[in-house]
Amino acid sequence: MPPRTAFPRSGGAEFWPRSISRKSTRASNSSPARWTSCGGFFDVDTKRRELEEIEQRLSQPDVWEDPDRAKKIQKERSRLENGLKTEEDLAHLLEEAQTFLELAREGEEVGGELAASLQRLKTRVETVELETLLSGAHDSGDAIIEVHPGAGGTESQDWAGMLMRMYERWAEDRGFKVERLDFQRGDEAGIKSVTLSIQGANAYGYLKVERGVHRLVRISPFDAQSRRHTSFAAVDVLPEVEDAAEVTVDDKDLRVDTYRASGAGGQHVNKTDSAVRLTHHPSGIVVTCQNERSQHRNREVAMQILRAKLAELAREEAASRMKAEVGDKKTNDWGNQIRSYVLAPYRMVKDHRTKFDVGDADGVLDGKLDPFMRAALAWQRESAES
Repeated sequence: MPPRTAFPRSGGAEFWPRSISRKSTRASNSSPARWTSCGGFFDVDTKRRELEEIEQRLSQPDVWEDPDRAKKIQKERSRLENGLKTEEDLAHLLEEAQTFLELAREGEEVGGELAASLQRLKTRVETVELETLLSGAHDSGDAIIEVHPGAGGTESQDWAGMLMRMYERWAEDRGFKVERLDFQRGDEAGIKSVTLSIQGANAYGYLKVERGVHRLVRISPFDAQSRRHTSFAAVDVLPEVEDAAEVTVDDKDLRVDTYRASGAGGQHVNKTDSAVRLTHHPSGIVVTCQNERSQHRNREVAMQILRAKLAELAREEAASRMKAEVGDKKTNDWGNQIRSYVLAPYRMVKDHRTKFDVGDADGVLDGKLDPFMRAALAWQRESAES
């Protein structure tokens, strides 16, 4: 019999199905509905009933007379379908691992296959664990993310460009749709600013923990003397507000300016006043959009970003009032340095809120952010409960 293969560690504890017997392994071939006893996240029967109700609603012709309403119902259907697929994936991966374990106990040489199967199960469980940490009102929706370089000219602009790429790679690895709503190229390298729309299940829930100042330490590629430089960039994350009624904007409070889009974008973009700048006088918020080819579309996108900013402002004001009434029992790190990326003299990425760190700085900058997000979401929940 091949030597026992340990399951990869997660959270410092070894996950090994010690209690699995031949009897329980064979019993695993029963219906996936066995998960329904878990309730909550795995309440499969409830999800199926809700999905049937949504399918019936979508079959009614009057639903399609209101495109916005139909879009919301379709989004809810997608959420339920994803939840049921998660249950099916876990059931399949568990059954696969139990099958290899049974073969190993019978003396088959399947140690490698068992280890690979357990790793797949571990990865899927970690994804589900991350999803269970999401409970905010907008966590399941899409996100708008802005990246702005700090002081430092080319150095910080290049760093902002690296962060933009990191988030784009993270989103693409998840199969999310990424769209640049506004983009201003840096003078020599990187970017002066960028606004991204990241569309996918739970996009805002994952990305909201990225809000704050990110610090980079490296040997500068722009320094002829190869000295070490420290650069900063600010990241802001907003939920996309789909319901216009959630945030109302009075036209008399808006100043609308149009101008010619700068940078790449085609002859049509650069020869017409297609770019739009919105200034909201009561809040002082300024939003620009120039990546769409038409002025009308740029205004629509700018209004979408403005509503998201106003919704976030309202939440922050409500939180401030609550703190004034009950006292601020915990440190609020938003807007401060949350993470350091050190590329010289050693390589490490460390989150200053959770103290979580990894040595694979290149992997993080290539989009491997899930461990940081998991740690930060757990930290947020613990902080809220304390």
